[in-house]
Amino acid sequence: MDLVTRIRSQWDRLTAALTALAGAVTLVLGWRGVSGTPYPAEQLPYVISAGLGSLFLLGLSTALWLSADLRDEWRKLDRIEQVLRTGGEAAPSAVPPAPAPGGAETPTPTAPVPEGSLR
Repeated sequence: MDLVTRIRSQWDRLTAALTALAGAVTLVLGWRGVSGTPYPAEQLPYVISAGLGSLFLLGLSTALWLSADLRDEWRKLDRIEQVLRTGGEAAPSAVPPAPAPGGAETPTPTAPVPEGSLR
């Protein structure tokens, strides 16, 4: 896979990494500004702008990374669902049910099971 295709498919992770880097740089620059002056009145603008800005950027980075992870999980679940839908319909008629432990027969359900429910 070439670089452009990889960037297009992983844009959210790339943006998350860039915003995390920007948040870290903002935090370091704010710390440098605060450490350069002994007066709290001069430190307050650095704490407010750099501190809140870096918190925002780091929070945005976290949200983007989690969104990318969730999208990967959704894709994986969609693939699993497709396999179950295509392969799961032919399997019960071809393979007889396994006997229950102890030699007892498995009870048959009396009510139909809704599609999509787990049993």
